[in-house]
Amino acid sequence: MTIRLRLALQFGAILGVTLLLFALVIYVVTQESRREVFTQSLFRRTQVVGHAYADGLQHTDAGQQASYRLYLRQLYRTLPSEEGRVYDANNHLVFREGQALAKPVPAAWLAEVRRTGSAVLEPETNYHETVGLLYHDAHLGPLVVVASSVDEDSRQQLRQLRRLLAGGLLVALLAGGVGSWAFAGRALWPLRRMVREVDGITATDLSQRLTHATGAADEIGRLAQRFNSLLDRLEAAFAGQRTFVRDASHELRTPLTALTGELEVALLQAERPTAEYRRVLQRTLDSARQLNSLTNGLLQIARASDDPSQVPMGPVRLDELLLQAYELLLQRYPTCRVDLDLGEADEAGAGTLRGNEALLLSAVLNVLDNACKFSAGTGQPVTATLARSPTRLALVVADEGPGMSPADLQQVFVPFFRAAAARAVPGHGIGLPLTARIMALHGGTVRVASEPGQGTRVRLEWPASR
Repeated sequence: MTIRLRLALQFGAILGVTLLLFALVIYVVTQESRREVFTQSLFRRTQVVGHAYADGLQHTDAGQQASYRLYLRQLYRTLPSEEGRVYDANNHLVFREGQALAKPVPAAWLAEVRRTGSAVLEPETNYHETVGLLYHDAHLGPLVVVASSVDEDSRQQLRQLRRLLAGGLLVALLAGGVGSWAFAGRALWPLRRMVREVDGITATDLSQRLTHATGAADEIGRLAQRFNSLLDRLEAAFAGQRTFVRDASHELRTPLTALTGELEVALLQAERPTAEYRRVLQRTLDSARQLNSLTNGLLQIARASDDPSQVPMGPVRLDELLLQAYELLLQRYPTCRVDLDLGEADEAGAGTLRGNEALLLSAVLNVLDNACKFSAGTGQPVTATLARSPTRLALVVADEGPGMSPADLQQVFVPFFRAAAARAVPGHGIGLPLTARIMALHGGTVRVASEPGQGTRVRLEWPASR
């Protein structure tokens, strides 16, 4: 079932129930009102019958009594199936006139009429009703006058009212159904347009965007905006992935090409000097190490991009991490001089953050490695300083290398990008991008400040662990 049909049915059901309840209220109120009016008219008839009966008995002339009886017969014909009866003080039927057959009246009910002054013997059933009234006469004493009739006017008018309400209900339901169908179609038209536009978006073309709904502030407009934002992120992710794969392929091709070339050259001659074989093996080993380093860097970038909830975290002492990175750095660059300033981080409980020790070690080591590589030959030391505040921890690494231009500085976090001054230095351009992803994974930041000929300053900052 489509949303349009479901909305139309729900709206029609709500409208139908509402109109049905409204029609029932109108019918019940009208029926009760007419019933009350008919009951009051019967009580007024009892007063007329009682007065006519008592006044007629005061005339002894037979002609006058016949005239009263004729008057009463004409009076009873004014209501359908009307009947009137009069009971004396001993509950004897002393007068009866009317068109309907007489039904016995219970003595208990007559006593109730005498006690209360008026009572209803038969509440309206099938539009027929019987009432009684206590009538006082100075000569005849208390009389009970009973009147009954059929409310034929109410029967006909209520029948017409039922037909009118039923017809109006059907017309209203039909009009409401057609209107709800049209309204639902109009309300869902932006969604149908969005579906058509989404069908035209493919993985090879993520540049298309959804047309915003007319009312950009409503739910459909916000949905279109959120979907467009999602497409922006997907397009950026796909573009980054394509760039990453292209650059990674290019970087991997270099050591593989060198490795293949050296092996092919070694196989050109059957016999070669031992020194030549050692040279070929050494170059092959260097290419394999370069390939291994590049592969490890790519794996670390992929790991640093994982969901933070899937990465094991724990308390890490930043000063101990820096010392560990310093020891590993000396193995790579024995001649590099690194001055450490641990500040207050060597105190008990100070300089602790929450994170993954292996990833944080890789981030710190990448920054120190870059500083040592670019400081080689300058004779100037690399400085690593720890700073601490109540809420933040920071590591500042500064070198006196060639520095970077403002244009290179803007792309320093792009994977495989290498500044013009760094292309003569061995590397793959994944150190700082990897560090940036690791810092983002830990809720930290990395900032790079550099000027040509003035060195580079890298600041790593994390929230302190409570």
